[in-house]
Amino acid sequence: MEGRLARTEGDHLNAVYPFQKSPRCSATSKRSRKPCQAPAVKGWTVCRFHGARGGGPKGKRNGMYRHGLCTNEAIAERRLIRELLQRCSTAGIKLRFR
Repeated sequence: MEGRLARTEGDHLNAVYPFQKSPRCSATSKRSRKPCQAPAVKGWTVCRFHGARGGGPKGKRNGMYRHGLCTNEAIAERRLIRELLQRCSTAGIKLRFR
């Protein structure tokens, strides 16, 4: 027994490593309803499997412009048209779009 007591001071099996103390992912499984248990990415509440640092870059860096529907100019144009239509309807002007 004395030999075992001496070994437990430097026992690597019972040591607590930094990855064991790290915060865990907050995502839960759909099927089992249990938490993920993977370590969360630094600065995030989820792990790399559940969306931390995921997705493409925002704006022009993405480069995936399919249409101009969400550009600032198109949004401003739609707001102007909506305002003009509201003014026409309050003034009693009937518009026909045909």
